Amino acid sequence: MAVNNQSIFNKLGEFSPLGLASVVALLALSGVAVTEGAGKVLVISWVAFAAMGLGAWLGARATETSPYRLVWGYGLASGAMVTSAAMFLVPQAMGLGTAAGTPRLGGIGIAAGIVAGYGTHTIGHRLTHVDTGFDTTTTAIAAHALSAGLIIGLVYASMPTLGLLLGLAIVSHKGPAGYAAARRLVRNDRTATALLLPAAGVGLTALPMALAPVPADPAVNAVVFGFAAGIFLHVALDFLPNCEAGSEIDEVCSLHEHSHDLLDELRTHAVGSTVLGAAAVVLAWVVISA
Repeated sequence: MAVNNQSIFNKLGEFSPLGLASVVALLALSGVAVTEGAGKVLVISWVAFAAMGLGAWLGARATETSPYRLVWGYGLASGAMVTSAAMFLVPQAMGLGTAAGTPRLGGIGIAAGIVAGYGTHTIGHRLTHVDTGFDTTTTAIAAHALSAGLIIGLVYASMPTLGLLLGLAIVSHKGPAGYAAARRLVRNDRTATALLLPAAGVGLTALPMALAPVPADPAVNAVVFGFAAGIFLHVALDFLPNCEAGSEIDEVCSLHEHSHDLLDELRTHAVGSTVLGAAAVVLAWVVISA
């Protein structure tokens, strides 16, 4: 069925002033990054922006939410993120810890990152039950994007020899996240253009961190890398498709007939998409390393 252009505009709503300001700020930081040679972080920032922007646009104009699309989007992203963190961040953290005298420093960072990720996610979830006057969907996803950018900037500033694959895998969940968030906003009669803030969020914090001087202390860098690995392992696990009762996917399935049977079928898709996402990163690494 064709979608009326006017209905698409109504779903997108008027432009969010904060979202528009975020895009302007990202453009300004990008100009500085070009002159300072922060090319990798610049590419990652704009890929994150484009992925979430495209996902939000598709989510805002969709006439219905497909549970299959959500499951495959989240599964591919989470599988890629878990594998990327395990292949690239964890070994770097442990290696830097060894250089500093003990690999346990990297392990401390990983544990701290997982605990911090869980803590911020759990406390942040309480905002959905408190009337703060702000849209909690946009606030939560923006907080995640800004914190993710901090870690990306620190990692690439500490280890500029890292390739693009790690950063791109880290932000690979932006597309499905933008799609799901836009669908939620549209269902609540809110403007999806508010997602311009979290779309630009990675670059808003990653670029300044990448341009800032970082201590050349292996012990500090081991903890930083470990913390980054822990944070993204938590995020990756959080993005694993949850096909249980009460989950977001269950809410989407409830819009369809035979929702219980559909939820059972989606569990197979969840496992398959996650495995495929992980395998894609390994295959890309093999091709690049050959």
